[in-house]
Amino acid sequence: MATLSNLTSFLMSSTSGSKTKLSALTLAALGVVFGDIGTSPLYTIKEVFSAGTHPVPLTEANMYGILSLIFWALIMVVSVKYVAFIMRADNRGEGGIMALLALASRNAGDNFKKQHTIMLLGILGACMFYADGMITPAISVLSAVEGLELAAPMLHPLILPVTLVVLFILFWAQSKGTALVGAFFGPIMLLWFGTLGVLGLNSILQNLSILHALNPIYAIQFFAVSPWIAFVALGAVVLAVTGAEALYADMGHFGRFPIRLAWFSFVLPALILNYFGQGALILQNPETVKNPFYLLAPEWMLYPLIVLATLAAVIASQAVITGAFSVSRQALQLGYLPRMHVEHTSESQQGQVYMPRVNWGLMLAVMALVIGFGSSGKLAAAYGIAVTGDMVITTLLAGIVFHNIWGWSKLRTGALITLFLTIDIAFFSANVLKIPDEWLGTTGNWHCDFHLDDYLENRPHATLSTPQK
Repeated sequence: MATLSNLTSFLMSSTSGSKTKLSALTLAALGVVFGDIGTSPLYTIKEVFSAGTHPVPLTEANMYGILSLIFWALIMVVSVKYVAFIMRADNRGEGGIMALLALASRNAGDNFKKQHTIMLLGILGACMFYADGMITPAISVLSAVEGLELAAPMLHPLILPVTLVVLFILFWAQSKGTALVGAFFGPIMLLWFGTLGVLGLNSILQNLSILHALNPIYAIQFFAVSPWIAFVALGAVVLAVTGAEALYADMGHFGRFPIRLAWFSFVLPALILNYFGQGALILQNPETVKNPFYLLAPEWMLYPLIVLATLAAVIASQAVITGAFSVSRQALQLGYLPRMHVEHTSESQQGQVYMPRVNWGLMLAVMALVIGFGSSGKLAAAYGIAVTGDMVITTLLAGIVFHNIWGWSKLRTGALITLFLTIDIAFFSANVLKIPDEWLGTTGNWHCDFHLDDYLENRPHATLSTPQK
């Protein structure tokens, strides 16, 4: 009996310990992995309707179409492509573009041409990820600090100096280890995502018809009626999924399950609620399109929300910084980088590493971008191209892994990769349009007159009922 009692106590304590460890890893992952994608609600809807080179005209049908595109982008790109499939392709627990390169190279054999092609794809993808790692901190911190100018225009000269100081503190903190950084950032992001969900839900409850946009037919009709307008809008819609690659690159720091748990149980619902809440608010009061995120909040909550958003925007840089450590460590192991010092910052998680040269080199590159571009808006085109280019290369390498390593048939592999590539290339092509018009030699204005009521009236065979406000 004593032995049985001791065994029961041991099993209970082991289970309790495992749950505690999982909770800690999930919270840390929340603070490190999801900062980038978690701050997209700050600017995505505003970028679609009231900013950028070609803002989409604000109509009810356009709003339904955009929200549907955002929802299905989150599902197809993040949930299906990365979380359900790509994250299964780990190289001894490590994720990221270099993990895919290592896996894809295994079955290439002595085929030099194939090996060369895979190597070039992997290196190009790593370059795209490093570009993302430089641009994301620059944009995130600049966009947060630029709020000073809104509060007091005379503070404009302080934007660049304050940004550089914040960036230095952020990169200095990396030497403390991913676990410690995640433990500090995790509760802040927990509060952030909780705030996103509550604000969005409150707005949705005042206009439940906005949930019609969950139906993909609204996205399809948006493209069917105004294909050029919808295509150009993808350049802003993709902002909702920036940070997806970091989920995979940071897998070695926390493991696959904690990231998946945080995404499906907390992050994804909070993002969807906030995007749809912003849509419901704008349809009720079109003037709120100038800044729908902040106008979701009651007046008394505005300043606390600005502080919280600023912290979240700074934390958004963390996902790509730790991802850069993971990619660099794998590139070092594969012989693509010269030997350099690697510090393991965790006794239990092998993937939690800190690389001083990468950290400080990345910091200098980020600061150079901040000084060179001077504003977050001027970095937007390079940001989108780097992110979506990395997505395209990840899909191509994943196809090789699916077929050669996992043993999938050519038909099964081709069908899934074609689906992913169609989405990735559409986003990439739309982001090319963000390059200044004078570079492309294309000028001119366009207008969208997509109204769902007129569309249904002219197409009697449509099966979708008109949404009611």
